Amino acid sequence: MSILDTIKNIFKKEEEIQMKNILFVVGSLREGSFNHQQAQNAEKILEGKANVTYLDWSQVPVFSQDLEGQTPEAVKAAREAVLAADAVWFFSPVYNFAIPGSVKNLIDWLSRALDLSDTTGVSALQDKVTTVSLVANGGHEQAADQYRSLLPFVRTQFVDELTFARVNDSAWADGKFIAEEDVLAQLTKQADALLAAIN
Repeated sequence: MSILDTIKNIFKKEEEIQMKNILFVVGSLREGSFNHQQAQNAEKILEGKANVTYLDWSQVPVFSQDLEGQTPEAVKAAREAVLAADAVWFFSPVYNFAIPGSVKNLIDWLSRALDLSDTTGVSALQDKVTTVSLVANGGHEQAADQYRSLLPFVRTQFVDELTFARVNDSAWADGKFIAEEDVLAQLTKQADALLAAIN
């Protein structure tokens, strides 16, 4: 390896270290969901700009204070993933013109104080930069307004540069979500706003 190659590798490693960590939370657990496909579009946009990981929250139970004393392992893992991230990007479907109950349940867990002796104390979500993209056939504004209220309330730094997308008709037959050019442009704008908020 030449000296030039060595120097290039050093700079490349430094860039990787400096890149921020963005955690993707896909609000639909269905395999191949349209929101997961949208998250993959966002991941491509962030390539070389940030490190992207996906949260596995499929085993997070329905919230109950009875479970808090012995925090479930799935909740611990979710909290650790959020704590390690610089930002959390939610990719959400819309159920009955609202935030899906399962996503709200996850946020309920993540917004609880880490130290139960002080229930108003710091949570895993405390001061995290957050944003939301929604893929659905309707109800985008209604669900977005709920996120706009909820995420700042649980003390996150909400980036209100959202992306709304409608499911293309053919996707219901072949399962392939196709983002229009204007949606991809908005997704890029959202990614830039998120990165600017982190930095």
